Amino acid sequence: MKKRLIISLLSLCPAAFISAQTPVYLDDSQPIESRVQDALSRMTLEEKVKLCYAQSKFSSHGVPRLGIPEIWMSDGPHGVRAEINWNDWGYAKWTNDSITAFPALTCLAATWNPEMSAKYGKAIGEEARYREKDVLLGPGVNIYRTPLNGRNFEYMGEDPYLAGTLSVPYIQEVQKNGVAVSVKHYALNNQEKWRGHIDVQLSDRALHEIYLPAFKAAVQQGGAWTVMGAYNKIRGQHACHNELILQKILKNDWKFDGVVVTDWGGAHDTREAALNGLDIEMGTYTNGLTTESAFTYDAYYLANPYLKMLKDGEVPLSTIDDKASRILRLIFRTAMNREKPYGALTNDAHYAAAREIGNEGIVLLKNDPIRKKAAPLLPIDATKYNRILVVGDNAVRLLNQGGGSSELKVKDMVSPLDGMREAYGDKVSYTKGYAAGRPFYGRAEAIRKAVIDSLRTEAVKMAKEADLVILFGGLNKNHGQDCEASDRLEYGLPFGQDELIEGILGVNKNMILVLLSGNAVEMPWVGQVPAILQGWYLGSMGGRSLADVLSGEVNPSGKLPFSFPAKLTDCGAHAFDALSYPGDSIKQVYKEDVLVGYRWHDTKKIPALFPFGYGLSYTTFAYGKPSISAQTMRADGTVSVSVAVRNTGNRAGKEVVQLYVSDVKCSVLRPAKELKHFQKISLDPGEEQTVSFTLTPEDLKFYDDKAATWVAEPGDFEVLIGASSADIKGKVGFELTDKVISAKE
Repeated sequence: MKKRLIISLLSLCPAAFISAQTPVYLDDSQPIESRVQDALSRMTLEEKVKLCYAQSKFSSHGVPRLGIPEIWMSDGPHGVRAEINWNDWGYAKWTNDSITAFPALTCLAATWNPEMSAKYGKAIGEEARYREKDVLLGPGVNIYRTPLNGRNFEYMGEDPYLAGTLSVPYIQEVQKNGVAVSVKHYALNNQEKWRGHIDVQLSDRALHEIYLPAFKAAVQQGGAWTVMGAYNKIRGQHACHNELILQKILKNDWKFDGVVVTDWGGAHDTREAALNGLDIEMGTYTNGLTTESAFTYDAYYLANPYLKMLKDGEVPLSTIDDKASRILRLIFRTAMNREKPYGALTNDAHYAAAREIGNEGIVLLKNDPIRKKAAPLLPIDATKYNRILVVGDNAVRLLNQGGGSSELKVKDMVSPLDGMREAYGDKVSYTKGYAAGRPFYGRAEAIRKAVIDSLRTEAVKMAKEADLVILFGGLNKNHGQDCEASDRLEYGLPFGQDELIEGILGVNKNMILVLLSGNAVEMPWVGQVPAILQGWYLGSMGGRSLADVLSGEVNPSGKLPFSFPAKLTDCGAHAFDALSYPGDSIKQVYKEDVLVGYRWHDTKKIPALFPFGYGLSYTTFAYGKPSISAQTMRADGTVSVSVAVRNTGNRAGKEVVQLYVSDVKCSVLRPAKELKHFQKISLDPGEEQTVSFTLTPEDLKFYDDKAATWVAEPGDFEVLIGASSADIKGKVGFELTDKVISAKE
């Protein structure tokens, strides 16, 4: 294990023996800001500049003369990546860097449970700390705009409130370990095609209402210590040195006191980087994953070119003092934080957390009986079946491999086939059914049609003799699917899976389809398949989570964090011309504006195949009539909304109660409804619980792009309580007035 050499002897000395002559910056009993200013006063201009750029693939400089250590970073929104060589993209091939693969963040979002987010952050933070990482590059909170985006699996869905709410506990728990998060990719990195240069154009309303709120929550509520810039341009300027989103919004409006880090290779201009809020530059002159650079680190934009500009007076010295102060603050919070815990690598507690998150994130999409009066296929009644056939490449594929920077080196990996065999033993047989090819970055392995046809023929033959068929299909993390640096090539399932599904159904209707993916897929066979699960990428304990839910050991409670359009053009991003998606290779215009995801489906009255917030259970829930505390909300007041929910089935289960708000009449176009609150509750059979929410004027506001401020217009509002965006159980209304409570009142 790498051990960082810290020059300062202070770290070896008890606080009681600290000399009166100890510099303030080395005295951790002093306030961080005092330490920052003291360290800054002792540094040369060259030392300050050196803080601002990489010294290796995943580290940046410290100040050795002063005993201030470097910063070590790691990819890892859902697992700490294996060690990379100092100066190339090859793996270092250590034997002690195997970790826990946690479920991808799409699965975390599908739990709709902040408690799961906290468990996730605690466990992954402990592993990052044990691996001596100072910055964990995640979580990702970019908004799901199109199901073709190759990195949607790394993010938390289409709704900014859901993504922001679930990012906060993750961030807080990671940082309790003395490890900074780096919230990414700020901002508008909503596709991978042409990601390095596509220039995103959108309204101020869409920017502030849809694409920024999750980042704002991460910074202001989560207290994130670093933010990673995106590759793309925004209104003509690269996001990693974009004056609007970095200087004006992030650092001035949101009062962010942390560090802005480039995505690897995201810097392009020294002057803009100096003036517009970039602090640490990583991976320049590479594509951030594979290509190498003939330039040295000192040739980075924020290296010698920046130093020369400072010495020549072309940019003010205040810029380097601000950057160095932020980086020192980060070092004191992480690398020089002597109070941080020791951390822990892969262990039973981490596996338990990964399994629980997977259990709560799996979404039951469909569970219909094959014929009238028959029981649904799920949960599986093992007494009914002697021959269970498992089909699918995804039943055995290691879905921690591929995907770009999310690739993980795991200590253990329980595949879906492993999980089924643990649950059902010798009853389980397996056939591949389809071939997906080996994971490569930047290209996909072609599979011959004869191979696909042969595998399908064998699977159909075996399915005919089986009592029950479970097909583990979906996508994987190969190029052109759920993968960094490439978008999906099609909305439908790849590798002939549609034909495989239809072939199996032709000989055996007892089929359960488990989709493992980070994206919605087209389902031309949806009416014929009796049972469908959305299983995500579930990590090390994925096979056990899937077995838990399929067997009924766990009652599914996941809800979709994004809509599943019936066809691609039902999605707002794809309802216009190519300039909306993918753009013309230079520019892109977000023509759907604020109507993203369910906002588009509901407002345009285009039903989703499976709507946002949707998910079935093995039990049933009945909602009472919602009540409201007042018919009027003052401009500085609140109203409370309550609803009783009862478990009307015979199994304990969890339900996500969702509160949406509709502005009945407004001077601007607003979505038909917007998620404002939710709560996940657990109920035993017959148990009833009253769920209450408090609404404030903040919940009613839209961004007024003319006045450049948030506005709640007085008038009528409707509160909708639902089990999904399309399954509204009850409504109540109230009026917002512009009256405030006077001092006399």
